[in-house]
Formats: sequence, structure tokens, C-alpha cells
Amino acid sequence: MGHIYFFTGFPGFISNQLIRELIKQDEAVDKVYLLVLPEQMGKAEAEIKTIESELDGAKVLFQLGIGDITKENLNIAVPESQSLQQEITHVFHLAAIYDLAVPEKIAQLVNVVGTKHVNEWVKGIPNLVRYTYFSTAYVAGNREGDLFEHELVLPKSFKNHYERTKYDAELLVEQLKSEVPTTIIRPGIVKGHSKTGETIKFDGPYFILNFLDRLSFLPMYPYISSERETVVNLVPVDYIIQATAYLALYKEGVGKTYHLTDPSPCKATEIYELFVGELYKKKPKGHMPMAVSQAFLSIRPVRTYLGVEKEALDYFTWQGRFDCTKAQADLAGSGIACPNFKDGVPAMVEFYLRNKNEKRYQIKIR
Repeated sequence: MGHIYFFTGFPGFISNQLIRELIKQDEAVDKVYLLVLPEQMGKAEAEIKTIESELDGAKVLFQLGIGDITKENLNIAVPESQSLQQEITHVFHLAAIYDLAVPEKIAQLVNVVGTKHVNEWVKGIPNLVRYTYFSTAYVAGNREGDLFEHELVLPKSFKNHYERTKYDAELLVEQLKSEVPTTIIRPGIVKGHSKTGETIKFDGPYFILNFLDRLSFLPMYPYISSERETVVNLVPVDYIIQATAYLALYKEGVGKTYHLTDPSPCKATEIYELFVGELYKKKPKGHMPMAVSQAFLSIRPVRTYLGVEKEALDYFTWQGRFDCTKAQADLAGSGIACPNFKDGVPAMVEFYLRNKNEKRYQIKIR
């Protein structure tokens, strides 16, 4: 029997790239069913045509279906749903709100209620080989120190509603492991492709590039200093895609949770130096206290002008370190390894400079 995939989160960038990678790695894939919101159907159809043009002889059938994870039974008519469940062998749940400034109600509806509905639907699949859930390493919230893949510990607090709702959602999936063959993927902060720099939105580390670009008139670029030296775990999307595809098909991956994080992340000051150096061929000079930066970003017109979400600064003072021993061990021999962040900076900055004025890349700052 061939593999029949079911995806949520299409036509999002990570989902469409993951589909391409799975087709490369899995010779048994026959069909891919894609659950799509009605307003995304036009974009989804265009993306499928692009994927089909790249198949290079591989025979894979794609089927688009309208649905909504925030509705019971994914808003799929019961007869169609039951028929579909008889076919599916692999489920990839990627649909979520990936936004540090997301309002609580929206995050709760999509990330938690949506995952609850997907879980219930998955339990009705009789021939399920694997359920792969896309979480985040930042379910750790404000816990610090060494953070391990086997842990899912409720922290005293979270930095934002995104983290809290992803924790709650992962908890639901974790509870499903005893009933369903499940693999949980926890990426670090995802950045663009390590070689091409390609991404779909300028968030995360790109907020630093926005900040530096919009203050390009300054005679110098001060460090944003903090009393706490931190590392920031930035991971290129190509590593996330390749590793997820491999681990989702890896037989011993059932029941495991993986940190797809950089085993040797850069310090926050190193990242800042690399960006200033690549943009302006200079080194940062002087210091701006973190408290001053936070005060400025609490003023909406300022953060809108700078293109920086105020929540992003929390990740430059937080001192958590992700242990990814299990992921590294299970990827050993696959040829898949996290690229060095420093090596990817030129491509990252070049892509940013080429597209910084394109509205589709810049996210709305609240």
C-alpha cells in the first residue's frame, strides 16, 4: 500500500517545502491531500501547479479540500471525512498562528482548539502510520537553563500568547502518544534558507535587520546591551524541512519529540555584529541599554517605524539552552545537519536587502 499524506497548514511556506522534500525522500508516496481554508484556495491551486512542474517524473496525485481546523471534524462533510480517513497513512499538522504578538483569543482558537480537532480526526484513521505535529522549542516558556526533548514542563510564565497556546496544544498531542503513532517536531526560531536566504516573512531575526536598515542614517550602530549574555537559537528552514521529512518517516521516531535546534547557537551580540558587518562593513559601537530599547518599542509608532515587534526583545535576554541530543542521534548517518549560522548570514542579508520594500514580506506590527 502506498503512502497517502494529509496536510494542514497548506499553502504555507514550511508545508509546501516539506511536501517537496517528502516526495524526494519517500518513494512510496502516492497521494497528498491538502486541507485548505476557502480564502486560500486560489493560492493553494497555484502552489500545487508549481510543485507538479517540479516533480521530475514522480507520479504523485494532489487533492485540495476545503476545511477549517477551528471547526469540529475540520469542517469536512461526514461522508467525505470518513472516506478520507480510510485512505490516509500519514498526517502532518502544521496549521497554526506563528506570531509573537498574536491576540490571545485567536491563538487559543487556532493553536489549541484547532489541534484538539485535528487530534480527534486523527484518532479515526484506521491505517495511520504516523502523525507528525509541528510544535516549537519555545513551549519551554520562561524556563531557563538546559531544556531537554523529553520534557514538557509547565513553566511559571510564558513570553507571549503564542508560546502558551503552543504549549497547551503540544500537551494535547503528547497525551495522544499512547493511542496514535506520533512524532513531535520542535524547531528553534526559523530563518531563511541557508544558501539562498529565501523566506516568506521578515520576523524573528529579521526584526534586527529592519531595525538596522531603518536607522541607517546613524553614524554608528550601538549594541543593545543586556546584563545577561544570551544565545539565540536560529535555524535555517532547509534544515527544518530536511530533518522533519526524515524523522517523520524514521521508524524509531514513533513516540519521540525532537528539538530541531542549532547545537552550537550564536550569542545575541555575535548575531548583531554579523548583521552590522554584513550590512555596513562596520562593527557596532557604543551601547543602548535593553531597558531603553524596551521603552522605545512600547510606543506603537516607534515600533511600527522600526518594523520590530516589542515581544521579540524577550528572546535576547532569555537564557534557555535547547538540548537536541535525541534529534542529532537519530539524524546521524542521514547526512542532515544544521548549517553554521555564520555561513548563512551573507545570503540572509542579501535576500533581505533585495526584498525589504516588498509589503508581502513585512509583517503587520501591532
